[in-house]
Amino acid sequence: MTANVQPEASHFIAGAPVEDAAGAPLVVTYPATGEVVAHLHAATPPVVVAALQAADAARAEWAATPRAERGAILRRAADLIRERNHDLSVIETHDTGKPLQETLVADALSGADALAYFADVAETLAGEDMRFGDDTGYTLREPLGVCVGIGAWNYPIQIACWKAAPALACGNTMVFKPSEQTPLSALALASILTEAGLPPGVFNVVQGFGEVGAALVEDPRVAKVSLTGSVPTGRRVYAAAAQGLKPVTMELGGKSPLIVFDDADLEAAISGAILGNFYSSGQICSNGTRVFVQAGLVDRFLTRLIERLDGVIMGDPLDEATNFGPLVSEAQMTSVLGFIERGKAAGARLVTGGARADRPGWFVEPTVFADVTDDMELARDEIFGPVMSVLSFDTEDEVVARANATEFGLSAGVFTVDMTRAKRVIAAIEAGTCWINTYNLTPAGFPFGGVKASGFGRENAAVAVEHYTRLKSVYVASGGVDAPY
Repeated sequence: MTANVQPEASHFIAGAPVEDAAGAPLVVTYPATGEVVAHLHAATPPVVVAALQAADAARAEWAATPRAERGAILRRAADLIRERNHDLSVIETHDTGKPLQETLVADALSGADALAYFADVAETLAGEDMRFGDDTGYTLREPLGVCVGIGAWNYPIQIACWKAAPALACGNTMVFKPSEQTPLSALALASILTEAGLPPGVFNVVQGFGEVGAALVEDPRVAKVSLTGSVPTGRRVYAAAAQGLKPVTMELGGKSPLIVFDDADLEAAISGAILGNFYSSGQICSNGTRVFVQAGLVDRFLTRLIERLDGVIMGDPLDEATNFGPLVSEAQMTSVLGFIERGKAAGARLVTGGARADRPGWFVEPTVFADVTDDMELARDEIFGPVMSVLSFDTEDEVVARANATEFGLSAGVFTVDMTRAKRVIAAIEAGTCWINTYNLTPAGFPFGGVKASGFGRENAAVAVEHYTRLKSVYVASGGVDAPY
């Protein structure tokens, strides 16, 4: 039987839970069983307005709060998350279906790391001093104001923290809308931030569907929008933000290449491919789902991969022995199964998996296709499920050209013992976040984001400050002022 994860209320505004039963029902189901675990309501227009008003009312005082005090609050919040990691992980597992084995190490703790990292950033946030002969100049980093964060359903609390941490550290306030599929953990985060000392209105959470996100993005009080989501959603949000000339950060989808040269450490390369295709049941935007394996290594790679997949333990995600969980929803499962069937029909060779698992919930077997060609849907479109496509290549120039032949540009990985080649290939790949001889590691101090249709702007690391502040330049003259008349 699942635990009680029903929140006190659907929204969190001005430092307190808020409910409005007039909002559309928002039902939370446990993906491992289909059991309803919580009932919430989408935000009505008055709730959206209340959240924006709260954020707007709080922004001047929060911007004026000493940087060290802002940092101390974020650090206390990080400590509280770490203390309560188990309970937060249970919430996340109920919401997403991801195994507790995973959420205990990859979700709330990653969010805590981001809060702690930007606590340090807050305390050192500064501009630059300049000299121009006897004159001087300096710059100031000023907060933008009210920021809107829109989250995705695969890493709910991590994404909320990745957006909130730099925004709050820089002196902004935020209204955050989680995915309607995974609404629970952002509410827990808001409560923890308040307990840590965050003033009312600085971080608010509203639930809802697309119309709620649109209302937030279009509101004139909003100065900045940060989205994690699909490319179609990104295009709509970007267009709406452009009407108000609002800066945006877009972390969108991908169809990333993972390139394995024939001199690679085979076990490491297969570990990378497993992490880049089957962790979180494949529901990670940066996944390396086009696995390019040099021709001489393909057979050994596939044989050993199938042996390694014997280690999959599919079961109740709340059992820490389980290492492979369900997809987030029945709709997502149906979508993934559709990709698999069309892949078979297109002529790709099914090596393993390829079906819904014979158990309750929305489980799809880890699936591997070989003999995939670049023109197949399997190699073109983001599936967002446990489906790996293995493609053969011969030469370095060939694989770089094929890897870049996509609208996406989020991530890439290269496995080889030749570091000169690894760095040369990564330099030629059109992707924003890359790994050599590993995959999908994203510490808080590591900038994360994509190029091309995968988005723009960066989350995490000091560079995120540029996306949550505006630069003011000040010139200070030391003498008189010359004028032509």
